[in-house]
Amino acid sequence: MTSRYRSSEPLNSLSPRRRTVVKAAAATAVLAGPLAAATTARAAEAPAFLHGVASGDPLPDGVLLWTRVTPVPEATPGSGIGPDTEVRWTVATDKAFTNVVAKGSTTATAASDHTVKADIRGLRPATDYWFRFSSGGTDSPAARTRTAPAADASVANLRFGVVSCANWEAGHFSAYRHLAARGDLDAWLHLGDYIYEYGTGEYGTRGTVVRPHAPAHEILTLADYRTRHGRYKTDPDLQSLHAAAPCVAIWDDHEIANDAWSGGAENHTEGAEGAWAARQAAAKQAYFEWMPVRPAVSGSTYRRLRFGRLADLSLLDLRSYRSQQVSVGKGSVDDPERTVTGRAQLDWLKAGLKSSDTTWRLVGNPVMISPFAIGSLTADLLKPLSELLGLPKEGLALNTDQWDGYTDDRRELLAHLRANAIRNTVFLTGDIHMAWANDVPVNAGTYPLSASAATEFVVTSVTSDNLDDLVKVPEGTVSAVAAPLIKAANRHVRWVDTDRHGYGVLDITADRAQMDYYVLSDRTKANATSSWARSYRTRTGTQKVERTYDPV
Repeated sequence: MTSRYRSSEPLNSLSPRRRTVVKAAAATAVLAGPLAAATTARAAEAPAFLHGVASGDPLPDGVLLWTRVTPVPEATPGSGIGPDTEVRWTVATDKAFTNVVAKGSTTATAASDHTVKADIRGLRPATDYWFRFSSGGTDSPAARTRTAPAADASVANLRFGVVSCANWEAGHFSAYRHLAARGDLDAWLHLGDYIYEYGTGEYGTRGTVVRPHAPAHEILTLADYRTRHGRYKTDPDLQSLHAAAPCVAIWDDHEIANDAWSGGAENHTEGAEGAWAARQAAAKQAYFEWMPVRPAVSGSTYRRLRFGRLADLSLLDLRSYRSQQVSVGKGSVDDPERTVTGRAQLDWLKAGLKSSDTTWRLVGNPVMISPFAIGSLTADLLKPLSELLGLPKEGLALNTDQWDGYTDDRRELLAHLRANAIRNTVFLTGDIHMAWANDVPVNAGTYPLSASAATEFVVTSVTSDNLDDLVKVPEGTVSAVAAPLIKAANRHVRWVDTDRHGYGVLDITADRAQMDYYVLSDRTKANATSSWARSYRTRTGTQKVERTYDPV
């Protein structure tokens, strides 16, 4: 915890950190008996910031701040109880809060699960700030955030952390800790599956639950989703990353339910698990309460951010509007009536890409847009691959949950890029629990004799099962066999790693966009180390990726 803040007090008179106070009170209780114990009990009733603080969606003049206050011990996430509580926020240019530039207050209520947001404006572009919250004599941890460059600014460099797919039960969030420790991020992108909806032991743990979910059952109600978000936000590595840089997040399916579409999900049984509309609404409400996200369209996460003249970032929602995935023997992936984006979102994306005047057009994309033909993978790999992708174990030909299942939308978008000579479009993707570096071909069947319309960097999972986890073999075993077969069947795929967990760091200059891929030593270890694995870049104007042999 940081020092308590009193605006009238000079820096050298700041009171001791609250953690120190609590420890001292506990020690006094042992020595001094009931009176000191009663004092400790009263201290425990003081408001607490147990779920960290966060910032998100940076603008040139502002940023969104978030926290959750626990006003009394029984006001746990999802409980729906607890008094209305004033929460103050302070923004400064320095960690010691000697130069305060903005402050204010809001009220945390049980109606919003005691989460609060403050949409701060009037800040300077491309500037680091420090912020914290206070309530009832308790201060939250202090955190760093950063505003985006001015819209017309000439920007030499941008650097983003990139992550996806964090299953609490499968391991620890060391990827977040290592990103936080860098200290050089303008922001970090979470491309989906920030939480998982399953009950304990039901998904992706190699048979061993490293740490159990809360609640233990599959989440269905608003209270359930709030409780699950609350459990995630207690993770120290996740808290450290939220405190290190602003987050830019979009959802994929597991924030709601596996393979979600506009009218249901693979992991939802209408009737037995209630109405889909009610579950979806509960999941989205909890998401917007618990995430530092500024919704652009009601009930959606699609929106656009700009980082000077160097890059803009279009963020997609590929769950709220999509048609149901086709299944084996039912429907056609080429049906023009089927959509992954919805008409309005696809038109918005196309218009934004066409009108963009930045050097780079980044697209935050929950599921892979590059075609992925299964090729000649052996039967022993097809079954775990099907399980990983959430597809039927028989008749697997392609992943119909990706853009592969909605080929008319992809055809229209890529044709738009080509017809309007839109260059330097880079899709940033999660979901598939593997790392990829891809060209995005207009016609995969004739590639590379035909054109590439864009490029795609796919990051692997933070903890969620890779293929080696599903097959239960040593790391790297599956990639050694599968990667050459995948590349042979998909000539636009420059690299794929099917086996390792980690994160990406995207570094952008006017000349190139480079993704450095980092991997973790062991997802089940809280102190897992991180090491650089590979780097790929796309140079301006090429619409192709190439390997580079050093991280930025």
